[in-house]
Amino acid sequence: MRRAMTTLLAAVVTGALLAGCGGAGGLDGDLVDDWAALPAPGPFTPVAGVCHEADFTDVVPLSAYQPVDCAAPHRVETVHVGAFPAARATPPASGSTELRGAFTECDGKASEYVGDEWRAGRLRLAVAVPSGPGWAAGARWFRCDLTELTTVEAAATVVTRTGSLRDALRGASRLRLGCQQTRGGRGGAVGTLLPVECATRHDAEFVGVWRAPDLPYPSRDADWVPLYAGCRSVLARYVGVPDDADLRFRSGVVVRPPGAGRWRVGDRGVRCHLWLSDRTVTGSLKGAGPAGLPVRTR
Repeated sequence: MRRAMTTLLAAVVTGALLAGCGGAGGLDGDLVDDWAALPAPGPFTPVAGVCHEADFTDVVPLSAYQPVDCAAPHRVETVHVGAFPAARATPPASGSTELRGAFTECDGKASEYVGDEWRAGRLRLAVAVPSGPGWAAGARWFRCDLTELTTVEAAATVVTRTGSLRDALRGASRLRLGCQQTRGGRGGAVGTLLPVECATRHDAEFVGVWRAPDLPYPSRDADWVPLYAGCRSVLARYVGVPDDADLRFRSGVVVRPPGAGRWRVGDRGVRCHLWLSDRTVTGSLKGAGPAGLPVRTR
């Protein structure tokens, strides 16, 4: 009798356990069939709006990608990430149509990011691409990186900064180019432009950027003619004077194109400055009109 009762009890407990496993709150007992499938692995792609402690490099392997918050000290800020055509088999070469197209996209995105033409500040824009192994793994991105400089003259060095460049030129800014004092070069030409407060005596001022068409990099006197003509037109609009034959008798002009290497990758933005070779002023000449920039009679 005791053996029969024991057998019956075991059967009841087993049945209860089986019933519990089959109907536990609507679960079907399969632990994996309701999970979404994991996405297929893909190539690494960087993100915009982050900063980097290291100096800019035009080829970025995955091992070198170590972004930091822009509140931390850094030397580079990524403002945009674009993509080359997926069908391209090899990275674009310097001077190629694809790389120039990438720079053009970065150019516009960088100005949107800082809130004004980025060349109006002490900034440099450059394009980075994936390494060879990254390209072979399917990476097709290009990275648009901005860097703050100590000057936009030839002796520029990179600034280690804190804080993002987002909207940095949307209003008044310590980065913005403005009034300048020239230092002489050979043959009476301007050698260097030094930033000064507009309230102090000065003889030059940044007036804007002329975007050159697809011309050869200027190396001969004749190559510089369209750059000077373009900058004179920018100067006339900035000051508010006629863009005519008398303009050259109102002011000189200092032309600062990008370097030959940057020209080759698509940078066609020429920084333009007015230059008063015969006098100094104590204020900005923006919108000053003919009275502020009269025709010189001698």
